[in-house]
Amino acid sequence: MPSNGVSRALKLQFGLINHESRYLTAEAFGFKVNASGTSMKKKQIWTLEQDEQDGQVVFLRSHLGRYLASDKDGKVTCAAEKPDPDCRFLIVAQSDGRWALQSESYLRYFGGSADHLSCFAQVIGEPELWAVHLALHPQASLLSVARKRYAHLSASDGEISVDSNIPWGVDSLVTLVYLDGKYSLKTCDNRFLSNDGKLVRENTGSTGFTLELKSGKLTFKDCDGKYLTPVGPTGTLRSGRCSKPGKDELFDLEESHPQVVFQAANKRFVSVKQGVSISANQDVETDMETFQMEIDKETKKATFRTNGGSYWTLVTHGEIQSTAIDVEANTMFDIEWREHRVALKASNGKYVCTKKNGQLSAVSDSVGDDELFLMKLINRPMLILRGENGFVCHHKSSNALDANRSVYDIFSLIFNDGAYNIQSMSGRFWYVSGSGLVSSDGEKPEEFFLEFLEHGRFAIKGSNGKYLRGDQGGTLMGDGTAVDASSLWEF
Repeated sequence: MPSNGVSRALKLQFGLINHESRYLTAEAFGFKVNASGTSMKKKQIWTLEQDEQDGQVVFLRSHLGRYLASDKDGKVTCAAEKPDPDCRFLIVAQSDGRWALQSESYLRYFGGSADHLSCFAQVIGEPELWAVHLALHPQASLLSVARKRYAHLSASDGEISVDSNIPWGVDSLVTLVYLDGKYSLKTCDNRFLSNDGKLVRENTGSTGFTLELKSGKLTFKDCDGKYLTPVGPTGTLRSGRCSKPGKDELFDLEESHPQVVFQAANKRFVSVKQGVSISANQDVETDMETFQMEIDKETKKATFRTNGGSYWTLVTHGEIQSTAIDVEANTMFDIEWREHRVALKASNGKYVCTKKNGQLSAVSDSVGDDELFLMKLINRPMLILRGENGFVCHHKSSNALDANRSVYDIFSLIFNDGAYNIQSMSGRFWYVSGSGLVSSDGEKPEEFFLEFLEHGRFAIKGSNGKYLRGDQGGTLMGDGTAVDASSLWEF
């Protein structure tokens, strides 16, 4: 965790692309590896783990939880359940951003094509070079390691500033756009960061950066070989003078949790403006009315964090206050999804209601108007969905949507009284047809409902009461009768 403890740095997951544009693939049968994958699906995703004693040594773990290894004869396997000496590799980064992987034990390089992979080359040639395609969900928070501050859009200055103590609000959302081996940083208002620090509408040579790893952290190298760094008092993000990265050039990507605003039956926003009491008594949305919703991985219950870092918690007499520093039983709430509204149940088994003075208290046994809240997601104006088999993307030749692609399309998410409309770049809207197919060319917006059911994943319910799911053929359908792995989406 960073010292300010907002979130956990994301484990680096990626695909490795060889000189023939094929992905390194871990087959389920016999724990074999090859370089035959044409796109990045589950079998092509690798997790980077670092040796705790020696930060330069890395282990590559497959989707099956087995580790890539090479023996003294250069034979490559991927069957080890725990990293042993043959699983230790060094990353030798090249000037174009590609990696060579060197066996630490035998000092030979890993490469090849198709089924002919080995780790026996004494020098690095084209077959030993691998391009890195990040497999993380591309929307995240960006933390400067040296400054311990987060990047955010500073619209008034027309720049990305690295001076936030916490990644709060939509301005802190960064989208990584992958194109031809390079990454661009996109702000929430659809602009790209140029290496001179300016924000521009077009993705050009000056907006493309090569990702490099140093001590498990990320660096962004521009087209002139210089690295992104925060500059000056506000930490303006731009390329510095360094052609060798130091601590100032290191970044972590952190999970961007959903941040929400609640409006009670009295039409006022729930806020912490008045102190520790959580009350629905404000008429405008600010950081004080914005709460970070974190779904517990074990219990699937929700916690709500304030911009001061404390959590909503149940105190005596059912009152809800923002006094908890740590997650505990009393900070956990069950969310009941009631289409346009939500109800919250506290750890005492009672529903949270809005009292006459606006104060939130968990004292109700049933749900009426005072127990219902309008909940609005504020930090995903751009929606990128990833399901169990890949990203959601327009179908090449029809109005359908694919749910199994290694590339993604960006959609607009438009809030509408507790429901959402999803809009394609063409300006047309998603809708569910009579046959259950999700189509992307609707002239009129159709309502969808988001249900945040798991950590980092939500379900999407159509106005037909059915859930969106990826079917066996990879098509996005709106006919799911229950939530399962096929109908949960990383966002």
